[in-house]
Amino acid sequence: MEIGIEARMPTYSGGLGVLAGDTVRSAADLKVPMVAVTLLHRKGYFRQKLDSSGWQTEEPIEWAIESFLEEMPKKAFVTIEGRTVQLRSWKYEVNGISGFRVPVYFLDSDLPENSNGDRTLTHFLYGRDQYYRLCQEVLLGIGGVRMLRALGYQSIKRFHMNEGHASLLVLELLNEQAGKTGREPTRPEDIEAVREQCIFTTHTPVPAGHDQFPIELIRRIIGPREDLFKIKDIFLYNELFNMTHLALNMSRFINGVAKKHGEVSRLLFRGYTIDDITNGVHAATWTTNSFQNLYDRYISGWREDNFSLRYALSIPKHEIWEAHDLAKHELIQRVNRETGTAMDVDVLTIGFARRSTTYKRGELLFQDSERLKRISSEVGRVQVIYAGKAHPQDSAGKDIIKRIFHAKESLKANIKIAYLENYDMEIGKLITSGVDVWLNTPQPPLEASGTSGMKAALNGVPSLSVLDGWWIEGYIEGITGWSIGEAGRGAEASSDWSKDALSLYAKLENVVIPLFYHDRDFFIEMMRSSIALNGSFFNTQRMMMEYVLKAYF
Repeated sequence: MEIGIEARMPTYSGGLGVLAGDTVRSAADLKVPMVAVTLLHRKGYFRQKLDSSGWQTEEPIEWAIESFLEEMPKKAFVTIEGRTVQLRSWKYEVNGISGFRVPVYFLDSDLPENSNGDRTLTHFLYGRDQYYRLCQEVLLGIGGVRMLRALGYQSIKRFHMNEGHASLLVLELLNEQAGKTGREPTRPEDIEAVREQCIFTTHTPVPAGHDQFPIELIRRIIGPREDLFKIKDIFLYNELFNMTHLALNMSRFINGVAKKHGEVSRLLFRGYTIDDITNGVHAATWTTNSFQNLYDRYISGWREDNFSLRYALSIPKHEIWEAHDLAKHELIQRVNRETGTAMDVDVLTIGFARRSTTYKRGELLFQDSERLKRISSEVGRVQVIYAGKAHPQDSAGKDIIKRIFHAKESLKANIKIAYLENYDMEIGKLITSGVDVWLNTPQPPLEASGTSGMKAALNGVPSLSVLDGWWIEGYIEGITGWSIGEAGRGAEASSDWSKDALSLYAKLENVVIPLFYHDRDFFIEMMRSSIALNGSFFNTQRMMMEYVLKAYF
């Protein structure tokens, strides 16, 4: 549904899309024969505007498609509510290290042959209502397969559904399978043949992340496919057409995106065999220039072999700090220019940038503002940089941004807090590389993986994080960062934030701040360890190798 290829192409909303882009980049580096399909999103996700109180409003984004993409001559046709909707595609080629290319095709329904309503179906990412979303998923799943065939991709061995949005592709594959034998009704052998072609990665334990639609809406949009709907154990779940369960039922390989998420998914989707492949990030994309130059001098070939970043342990500490200092100056200059916060480059700077939604708990740092104020005054000064968008329909997420703005105002005499507007890939790279400590405070076990801390690690930034998602695998206390709260929590989320808040304040007061100001040598040693242990492993090069070995072949 989304992919983050370039910051100036607003075809992504956050982590899921950026991960898709990083996946394709590593596939190109490793010469994995792959093709990617998504929707065009002419109006983008949205441009975020924040007023003085922190209230978010959204504006559509106009972008010059022709400046980035090449229009393909072939068309595909999909039926929605009995009418034909035409699709064209636009191609972007991702170039790997050796010049190997992976094409990404963006589906576009904005054609004069379509009705005004149908022309807008590929305009907005995650926009509007259930009807709009289902139409988009018809275009992505069914239309995506038909476009691939029109473009000449006749012998694809595996179809990887990155979350459930593309699940309807199995309907088209079933149509193809039945057509090979000259019959229409779907039979058990067709289901087995299609299942052998499909791979499914689930990315969220949050119920809102799993699309489901009333069967009446499915019949209205797709048509009366009673041959499929009568097979309820595959196509229906609790009398709803559930995209996640369709993908689960029709895939030969299923995985979560971290070891803990695999455990949670096996509990959430009992009866399915679910593996786990921990997410990663594309190392060369997310490493800032100063650290790229440093690695080029000391770790030849690190782009081709991300595992070689383990040799960062031999890089002189003063050069690690110099590279970090350059990245931090760049960030602080941007923050001061855009927000007028007058941040100080010598002050311990904490970063928090991700989608603003309840379970990510962006305001946890301010649960006890008086204690935070005292810590900053008595133990060592801190300043905090935030960024992140709330979904347009997520009023609770928007309220979180407002509460952060309220804290910014109430603490301004003691702690400088900035919130960068219109979070995108460029800002994400700037913050993850330029802060001193990366903060992550999700509500366990709702963080499937998380990848921002991985980006920070590539730039020598240790994490201070709740033990959830990837951090359970990546943290070594006092070596790669620090934990917040207790380990080994169950599968149920708790509404009591107080223990995590107390743990966060204790780590800042007793460990992190004293270390930064009074034992800089050991702090830099932790920076080196973050690169060597986490940067070398939590990348999409390793992740793609796992998919190749476990799922693709």
